[in-house]
Amino acid sequence: MNDKSTNAATKATDTATLTDNRNGRAFEFPIIRGTTGPDVIDVRTLYGETGMFTYDPGYTSTGSCQSKITYIDGDEGILLYRGYAIEQLAEHSSFMEVCYLLLYGELPSLSQRDKFENDITYHSMLHEQFNYFFRGFRRDSHPMAIMCGAVGALSAFYHDSTDITNPRHRMVASYRMIAKMPTIAATAYNYSIGQPFVYPRNDLSFAENFLYMMFKNPCEEYTVNPVLSRALDRILILHADHEQNASTSTVRLAGSSGANPFACIAAGIASLWGPAHGGANEAVLSMLGEIGSKDRIPEFIRRAKDHDDPFRLMGFGHRVYKNYDPRAKVLQQSCHEVLDELGARDEPLLGLAMELERIALEDDYFIEKKLYPNVDFYSGIIFRAMGIPTSMFTVLFAVARTVGWVAQWNEMVEDPSQKIGRPRQLFIGETRRDYVPVEERV
Repeated sequence: MNDKSTNAATKATDTATLTDNRNGRAFEFPIIRGTTGPDVIDVRTLYGETGMFTYDPGYTSTGSCQSKITYIDGDEGILLYRGYAIEQLAEHSSFMEVCYLLLYGELPSLSQRDKFENDITYHSMLHEQFNYFFRGFRRDSHPMAIMCGAVGALSAFYHDSTDITNPRHRMVASYRMIAKMPTIAATAYNYSIGQPFVYPRNDLSFAENFLYMMFKNPCEEYTVNPVLSRALDRILILHADHEQNASTSTVRLAGSSGANPFACIAAGIASLWGPAHGGANEAVLSMLGEIGSKDRIPEFIRRAKDHDDPFRLMGFGHRVYKNYDPRAKVLQQSCHEVLDELGARDEPLLGLAMELERIALEDDYFIEKKLYPNVDFYSGIIFRAMGIPTSMFTVLFAVARTVGWVAQWNEMVEDPSQKIGRPRQLFIGETRRDYVPVEERV
């Protein structure tokens, strides 16, 4: 899935000097410039030249790859997919169009879009034997647990597309995962509540199909509300990719060993499941439940400002964005549209959320600290209003992020400079010692 954009990095023309003060030795390393964003110091020869590694827990100052897919400027609040601002894509594009962009590097023509949508639609069915696979889980299994197992098992059902050296295999596997993820997600939900499985419909869009499979039952007709499907489509666009985050890095690391694509995406889902990553919008609803009522908001605002109080306002601020999360600006509009459409502003928890939003946007402390509502704040409220249970919040994140994982995985496979991931360590354990027989140990 090659794209037509320019090389991600220019040739190194400058160098950075590292001086070892213990012996006065100096070492020079190339500086590589990207098309935008911070430059990087190429330290691939560091160990060979110095006998030392870098130490960077969390890899927050380490570039692990070159990429042409997503660019983030956290200070300015910028998110670009293949150079396009997320605000423009969310306003004018569909999720399917954004999927094509992430995979191929360019927005599709009308004929390319129609063919792509058709190809994805006709891959949305699951192998019929998958129904028996789902029934192997306990009925009360968490949908994310089912997602991890089911996506990993796709390689057992579709082993005709696991040769990562074959471009067609990679394309077919990519399409299958994007198409089947909402079917797997909805089936996991229906299984967990004892409802029959619902097959996808070829006449519905990606977002419409998911809502249909989630809420349809054999006893009555279900018509998808266009306001809700548009809001969900926007959420999918906004979550489609986010550079080298924990789950994307997990997909790349798993893929660097040559693992099949289904296993790599299953690894990404497992990483996303962590509450510090994909579970943030669930935490927003839990926090609102803890606050309980509007008259208690001032108390919790005071607690949030108290550094000695462990309470934190969930859904405000972001590790990367030091400005307003650009995705939140887009989703704020959809959030209010959904609440108005459903008449849900009077629902206690959602009314509480809107009041908290108003206060935080006007409070000098939050403005000064740039603790604006983020994408998790609004997506959690929208899901709640739609009737999507909190156990499905991270599942929907996975449905959206699958295309980003697939695009990043394809880029990694096609990158000749990539090697199997092998981080090093700063060892602080015992040095070599002799074995002591058990009868002599004290």
